[in-house]
Amino acid sequence: MNYEVIMNTIEKSVMTVNKRSFIYLFCSVSFLAAQAQGPRVTVKDAKGLPFLSEQDGRRYQSIQLSLENAGDSLPVTVQVKGAPDLVIGVGSGSRDIEVLAPEVKKPATVAYTVKSGGAVVASGKVDLQPVRKMTIYILPHSHNDIGYTEIQTNVERKQMNNLLKGIDYAERTRDYPAGARFVWNLEGVYAADLFLHRMNAQQQQRFIAAVKDGGVALNGMYVNTLTGLCRPEELLQLFHRSREVAALADTTVDAAMISDVPGYTWGTVTAMAQAGIKYFSAAPNYFDRIGDILQQWEDKPFYWVSPSGNEKVLVWIPYKGYALSHGMPEGLTKKFVGDYIAELKHKNFNYDISYIRWSGHGDNAVPDPSICDFVKHWNTNYTWPKFIISSTSTAFRAFEKRYGSELPQEKGDWTGYWEDGAASSAFETAENRATSSRMSQAEALWVMKGATAFPADSDRDAWKNVILYSEHTWGADVSITRPLSQKTMEQWIIKKSYATQADSLSLGLVQGALASADGSAVENAIDVYNTNSWPRTGLVLVPRELSTAGDVVKDANGQIIASQRLSTGELAFLIKNVAPYAAQRFWIGPGAASEGSNAAVKIDTHSLDNGIVHVGIDGTTGVINSLKRQGIDNEFVDTDSSGGLNDYLFLQGNKLSEVQRNGPVKITVKEQGPVLAELSIESQAPGVVSLVREVRLVKGADHVEITDILDKLPAELDPHPGDYPWANLHGKESLNIGFPFHVGAGEMRLDIPLAIMQPEKDQIPGSCKNWLEVGNWADVSNKDYGVTWVSLDAPLVEVGGITATLLGGQSNPAVWRKHIEPTQKLYSWALNNHWETNYRAYQVGLITFRYALQPHGVYDAVASTKLSTGMVQPLIVVPASGAAQVTSKLQLSSQRLVVLSLRPSLDGKAYMVTLYNPGGQAESTELKWAGAVGAASYSNTGEERLAPVTGPITVAAQDVVTVRMERQ
Repeated sequence: MNYEVIMNTIEKSVMTVNKRSFIYLFCSVSFLAAQAQGPRVTVKDAKGLPFLSEQDGRRYQSIQLSLENAGDSLPVTVQVKGAPDLVIGVGSGSRDIEVLAPEVKKPATVAYTVKSGGAVVASGKVDLQPVRKMTIYILPHSHNDIGYTEIQTNVERKQMNNLLKGIDYAERTRDYPAGARFVWNLEGVYAADLFLHRMNAQQQQRFIAAVKDGGVALNGMYVNTLTGLCRPEELLQLFHRSREVAALADTTVDAAMISDVPGYTWGTVTAMAQAGIKYFSAAPNYFDRIGDILQQWEDKPFYWVSPSGNEKVLVWIPYKGYALSHGMPEGLTKKFVGDYIAELKHKNFNYDISYIRWSGHGDNAVPDPSICDFVKHWNTNYTWPKFIISSTSTAFRAFEKRYGSELPQEKGDWTGYWEDGAASSAFETAENRATSSRMSQAEALWVMKGATAFPADSDRDAWKNVILYSEHTWGADVSITRPLSQKTMEQWIIKKSYATQADSLSLGLVQGALASADGSAVENAIDVYNTNSWPRTGLVLVPRELSTAGDVVKDANGQIIASQRLSTGELAFLIKNVAPYAAQRFWIGPGAASEGSNAAVKIDTHSLDNGIVHVGIDGTTGVINSLKRQGIDNEFVDTDSSGGLNDYLFLQGNKLSEVQRNGPVKITVKEQGPVLAELSIESQAPGVVSLVREVRLVKGADHVEITDILDKLPAELDPHPGDYPWANLHGKESLNIGFPFHVGAGEMRLDIPLAIMQPEKDQIPGSCKNWLEVGNWADVSNKDYGVTWVSLDAPLVEVGGITATLLGGQSNPAVWRKHIEPTQKLYSWALNNHWETNYRAYQVGLITFRYALQPHGVYDAVASTKLSTGMVQPLIVVPASGAAQVTSKLQLSSQRLVVLSLRPSLDGKAYMVTLYNPGGQAESTELKWAGAVGAASYSNTGEERLAPVTGPITVAAQDVVTVRMERQ
């Protein structure tokens, strides 16, 4: 029937009917008109939802119908066979409604009908799949960015307030149904540490009670650290404070969180094992400069196996890393649940336990208690999926209990992507690396001197500052777009202060240990301390202020030792076989040092030779063009490559064709004498005011030392502050120092914290391959000979070529290097400002990079470790006092092991010994102490007494063992 005809009929009839008749006629015709137009309600889409509920003892799963109502509001009845009818009002427009269908045990098709006024207005069928009985754990936390969006001091206050709110929300929801109570996960123990130091006693007790009660959960890492930057002891210290805090609350910590940071050094597994941590929730940034880490590992839990193979941690990257909730201002919703379950299915996630992070709505966000009411409501209305708000440990433990035996295992380095930013502040990075090594020396001195008043608080503060420098937040979010803004400058001042304070505290610990000795000063005498676990032979450099009496050096027997006054004012001589954890005494008296005519090292402006090592220098470029070792028929420099060793390669932008080298060099003999010889190679160079490269060879030494001193010019800064496109790609620079080695069929190995790895072979999927981190040394060796390269200051390397050329933001996984071919070319990536945010836009002034090269016979990881450790932990020269400490405080019966750390326990009752085996097979040792000691126990990061030591201590290859030795 035509609607226009109907209306014409009404107009003609209105003149002949009364009011009541008109109304009746209008309604009747309107109904006819509606019928003529068809149903008002249509079903645009129908799909099964992965939700299961229970009513009157029966289970139903959900169907979502997307309805479209073209008319006014009206009631409809939706019917599905075997399920209760749903009667619901449908307003004008679009609406999704949820209806029930009987649970299906296998895929099935279910029919539905939609009725209005008793008439069927729509019908159809929907395919249903069995509902997975999923348990989804929610881990609430706040991502700790210590700086970046605001100054670090504000972040500290925020995170302490977050902890207070977390405690409050946990208390308020204590009586909520199981799984709905609020649990505040401390992402790192940093906030707890601040809280315990700054809040009053009542607040501290409230915090401890909340931890015991389960409302606050501790996670073992101190902060979100760039683990590849850590020296070994720093990596162990990263988990130390959590053990102390846990002890206060009489609880244990077996889980750790890290957020934002993509990639983690292999030794992290070992460090976690030492701290009793079994579970690792890794949640990297969702898009920027992360390579393909999410493509490889998002929601693919696995066991990460330690370098020794004896330990493992369960690692799991959750959906969208840590930032899932940042893009969900509306909070958790039914739609999210459906989408999330669908996402897991799409990724072939075959487990019925999952977890998500809930970090609020931004970095350093406040706790979000809305999830409690969501979970309370959800778990009341649905049987599956089930939500549980929990700690990291609770979620991972439940998953492991059910699926642990099914999980894959991966063994290798998970090379980090963000450590590259540390080269934007190379001076401070080198300072912090030196401090970390000095801390180990300082702690050893306190044991050697037998002092009882070990300043544990200063020790803890020093390590805290070392770790805070390695924390991932370097500076302001506008550090590149607005590098001179107040925000950027203030945040950098604080970031830099972490390294500066740590340096100062470590020096104070060294001085405090030495000052604790009994006895008066010995005139014109010095003591030289060996703080390592093996005998030391090598160069001693006496500062000018400790050698004013003259240039003659005598040993304890009165024998004159060859000495040499250097151009720096230092007095140099050689020392032999200083016992482990002991000292030798020397007297300095009037007279002249030996003249250069009896030099032990042959030197001219193009070569040095001490009879063991020969070094050749190119007279035009200043590179090392020859490196040879007596008794080995090999030239260790790849002479087929352009350049040579210690080649200065400066790159503005990322076009490798535009790499620049230094200009012509001036080479002079800086030092020549009976102890050492040294060449100074000066030149102009791009990116710097001047470049000085020093090459030193010592009498009897089997390695050559290199010092590169740059007077750095600042990089070009954003000419239009705030211009992100410019800051993203322009003003970029990097310095690569080339070391192309020649070792036939040689394989490359890198020392990393608590491990040794081979590029490519020992990297798990998702690792960074454009650059890699290095601890103290790298080595290229074949079965007969090789060369060890030591880097004291710079922690980044490229292998095979200059491959660190990704500028600014990088969100495309495809652009990252996917494979490392076998190579003998190594490049120290010394400087860069490649990031578009967070890291420094420029650096300026004097920056030093020190290296060493040791040609050798058969590869020996223990020898390389001792060489490099000896260089980063040099012999300590101090004014002599009291009796000379010539007897070793501690000796190992095996020289195939090294002591990473010898220090007083924090309770003052014991000595803590951390043993490390760099070698390829298990080694055993006994600990031989000077003086009486008590019982020995195997221990851990928490310094606990575990099993008693009842014989030789065995340390597996590339493993760590901690021993607690009670004092008497």
